[in-house]
Amino acid sequence: MALSRIWSAFIIVAIVVASIKCFFFGQSEIFNWMVIGKADDPANPLKLDGIIQTCWVAVELCLKLIGILALFMGLMSIAERAGGIRLLSRIVGPFFSKLFPDIPKGHPSMGHMIMNFSANLLGLDNAATPFGLKAMESLQELNPSKDVASNAQIMFLCLHAAGLNLIPVSVIAIRASQNASNPTDIFIPCLIVTFVGTITAMMIVSFKQKINLLQPVVIGWILSISFIIALLVLYITTLNADGIKSFSGILSNGLILLVFLVIILGGLYKKIDVFDAFVDGAKNGFDTAIRIVPYLVGMLVAISLLRTSGTFDVVINGIKTLFASLGADTRFVEGLPTALIRPLSGGAARGMMVSTMETYGPDSFASRLSGIFQGASDTTFYVVAVYFGAVSIKNTRYAIGAMLLADLVGVCTAIGLAYLFFG
Repeated sequence: MALSRIWSAFIIVAIVVASIKCFFFGQSEIFNWMVIGKADDPANPLKLDGIIQTCWVAVELCLKLIGILALFMGLMSIAERAGGIRLLSRIVGPFFSKLFPDIPKGHPSMGHMIMNFSANLLGLDNAATPFGLKAMESLQELNPSKDVASNAQIMFLCLHAAGLNLIPVSVIAIRASQNASNPTDIFIPCLIVTFVGTITAMMIVSFKQKINLLQPVVIGWILSISFIIALLVLYITTLNADGIKSFSGILSNGLILLVFLVIILGGLYKKIDVFDAFVDGAKNGFDTAIRIVPYLVGMLVAISLLRTSGTFDVVINGIKTLFASLGADTRFVEGLPTALIRPLSGGAARGMMVSTMETYGPDSFASRLSGIFQGASDTTFYVVAVYFGAVSIKNTRYAIGAMLLADLVGVCTAIGLAYLFFG
């Protein structure tokens, strides 16, 4: 129901704002561009896709997902038959059993979730999505109410949406391409913000589900993860932008190839038909990609209307006016568009970050803050549409509220760190 209300509000607000612009400010073409506009049309003043083009974009996105989902779900099928997922579940069981008390000991979903979190940590979006969808399907098997999000599914998606990421490679690469004097200067703030967001999401959901986080196992795992991240931070801070890019590529893509190798060798060791297992899993990847089409179309169309109607501009101008009237520093407002769009569309937020760099310069306060926003969280509404849509969840309960609250904490943390690091 929460998702339904938010989706309806997006559409209603967008159309109302567009109507005001059309009938009171003389922008007579706005309805046309909202419906049939194309971002690459030179005559389009908005430079944004309308709802018709957005529908095509959503379907194309799902078509591109088919291959990735088929590949990774096929490999996951081999790992399951070989017992690798059960082994991984037993390793993380002591920690996850505290965060997910409703999941039976050794259940495959724990292995799927840790694979998803690991891929997210390394910035492997293509791998994270299939692992995450497989985790949702495993959790759905335990869900007594198939159209209502379970506690475990909410905890998993809130942690996933917090977007704990070790190295924001794409942000660093874009800053380097824009000739920033130090492209990697946003690395530590990004890592801190994602860590704070993840812990915040964990605390919010644990409070709602009455989970006690002050347990030795939970504290021990969190401190251990923090220690490992700190060691990597110390090493990465000794590298330049090219070094970070090279290290990230070796670490992330090398680990993916290592996972492939271990899964295949494990399947051969267990004497299973690895190719047959792969094909069975790949078929599920195709089915999953098709299932999420209507959910993704609906969400992207609503987001398109918000963007093309100029609703974001109204919000940004309102925030800037408010803080200016209070006599506060308003430099952070120039980076806020990335933060506001980030929960709705990763691609749009990336474009907004680039636009901020081009407008204010790559070494400006706004550009650095925009880079932190871009590298410090996942795309909340995309996650909701894809992951809940894949298992046909209609009632998301408090999941969206928890995700947005964690996003808000992340935004506030990012602003504070930007002033701390960059004045």
